[in-house]
Amino acid sequence: MTANRTAEVVRETKETRIRVRIDLDGTGKTNISTGIGFYDHMLESFGKHGGFDLDIETKGDLHIDMHHTVEDTGIVLGQAFKEACDGFKGIRRFGTAYIPMDETLTRCAVDLANRPYLIWKVDFTRPKVGEMDTELFKEFHQAFALNAGACLHLETLYGDNTHHIAESGFKALARALREAVEIDPKTLGAAPSTKGVL
Repeated sequence: MTANRTAEVVRETKETRIRVRIDLDGTGKTNISTGIGFYDHMLESFGKHGGFDLDIETKGDLHIDMHHTVEDTGIVLGQAFKEACDGFKGIRRFGTAYIPMDETLTRCAVDLANRPYLIWKVDFTRPKVGEMDTELFKEFHQAFALNAGACLHLETLYGDNTHHIAESGFKALARALREAVEIDPKTLGAAPSTKGVL
C-alpha cells in the first residue's frame, strides 16, 4: 500500500464553488452536499462502493438549473481522483464491474491510462429522476472521465426503472475504479505500461 493516496481540490467560478477531498484507501465514508438530493445519493453510493472516503461541498447556481453544479462537481471529483492516483504508479490500471439492480444490469470497464474517453450506452425511460434531469448523468461521467484521465465505457445492458439505471451506473463505475486503483505488487510501484509512464 502506498501512503497518502489522498487529494483535495478547490475550484471557484462565477457559476460554482466546489471543494472535493478523496482518500482512495478509505472505507467508503462520505459527506456530500451539492444541493441536489438525488445527486448526493449517487455520489454517496460512488464513495461507498468504491471504498473511497469522500467529502464534497458544492455551491452552484441552482436558481438557473442543475447543469453547472453537476458537471463542475464531476470536473473537480475527476481532478481530485487523478491527483490521488499520483501518476497511476503501482496500480492495477484496469477494472470492470457488472452491477444488477432488480430488472437492470449495467456494465462498466475502465482504464486508468491518462487517455480520457467516454463510451456512453445508457438510455433512460424518463426525463427526470427525483428532481434531476437524466441527461445530466452523461455530463457527470464525461466530466469525470476527462479530468480523471480515465477511459470509461459504461453500458446499461437492460433496465426499465430510471432510478435503477442511474444508480447501477454509479455503482458500476465505483466498483470498476476500486479494482483499477488497487495496488498491484507485480508492478513494483511503477506505472503499469510499456511506456514506463502514464
